[in-house]
Amino acid sequence: MGRVPLMDDCAEGASAAAAARRAPAPPAATPGAARLIVLRHAKSAWPAGVPDHERPLAGRGRRDAPAAGRWLRAAGCEPEVVVCSTSRRTRETWERVAAELGPAPEVVFEPRVYGASASVLLDVVRGLPDRWRTALLIGHRPAVQELVLMLAGAGEAEALERAREKFPTSGVAVLTVPGGWAGLSPGAAVLTAFAVPRGAPDRH
Repeated sequence: MGRVPLMDDCAEGASAAAAARRAPAPPAATPGAARLIVLRHAKSAWPAGVPDHERPLAGRGRRDAPAAGRWLRAAGCEPEVVVCSTSRRTRETWERVAAELGPAPEVVFEPRVYGASASVLLDVVRGLPDRWRTALLIGHRPAVQELVLMLAGAGEAEALERAREKFPTSGVAVLTVPGGWAGLSPGAAVLTAFAVPRGAPDRH
């Protein structure tokens, strides 16, 4: 994976916010297991004439991304490494998530994550060194949703149902991964939590 300097959006209703509030925190990781956190970027804008790769976060995205960071911190899911798409909206999402977390993790801006398929994302995750036991992947739908469903051979019933139904912007899935990253295979992980954190709307 290389470093570089600094896909889509759909409408999400009030039900997503309510579901995020009642989402349980994931249980502590099993000894010897790794933890993969998969985050879809926060809501992005569609400025005229701006290429897809360079689209920034919308106002709601700028509010929701910090809420995702607060959820991760409260759930005890602060990452040791972050693998982030190179798109502007994912980088801006990470900047706002990071501001809510503790010590800065290692960050890799990975070109393969932008426009990836689920199988490409799986290859990216398999390439992680085993010294990192909690990894955060920030990417785009549909690949992030497909990756989570591909890996989750089991899991908390409500979390699985909600992840299958919809993976909104700022949606975050937490999976327990047995053993090392290199041997990760479809169906081998357990989905322990799924949440859609939302920031408070602006009040004028």
